[in-house]
Amino acid sequence: MNINESVWKHWLTVAPSDKSLVRVLSMDELKRLLDESKPDNVEYCFIYLDHEHFHQMIESAITLRREYPSLKIITFPNKPSQTAGLRLLSQGINGQCSPYIGKKQLETVLSVVAMGEIWVGKSFIDQLITANSMDINIDDLASQESFELLSAKEREVAVYISKGLSNKQIASEMSISDRTVKSHMTNIFKKTNIKDRLGLSILVQKVHTVH
Repeated sequence: MNINESVWKHWLTVAPSDKSLVRVLSMDELKRLLDESKPDNVEYCFIYLDHEHFHQMIESAITLRREYPSLKIITFPNKPSQTAGLRLLSQGINGQCSPYIGKKQLETVLSVVAMGEIWVGKSFIDQLITANSMDINIDDLASQESFELLSAKEREVAVYISKGLSNKQIASEMSISDRTVKSHMTNIFKKTNIKDRLGLSILVQKVHTVH
């Protein structure tokens, strides 16, 4: 859903060639499209959070999440807001990006979200760490100790994840297969007791801050 002409034109230029974008201008129109479409026909839902209706759009996105639990929803706020971002993510929104995201980065975002993980981008994580840099509790330290249990390769994968790389990009950087990356990630999540990329990225940033 996007009422901004400039952002819409940009999305048309960066969207993957194997996917088609359908523009809707209201939440009612979006719901009608979803209800009339076959379950697999709508793969992702992009929602632009414009300045004038910012808070209203946030609540609309959350309502949409509740009504369509399997839909992959990515929001594009026109202004950075840690509070809004945390609220959206806590309610199950799959990702948050800049409205003028680059083509390669969008491909990365979609691949991460397709795997059932959350995407917020490194800048959001950096803001989150900065805002909470002095708020390190016992649980944080326990997690940091668990990070030390990771092998050298697992730590390398964790750092790449914190930089926003997809599995495919990590595999290329490390000259390993996608399957090996997934194996490393399984081990990382098990050892650190973290469930997703966002949590792991925050842990990596905190570990580096403390060190």
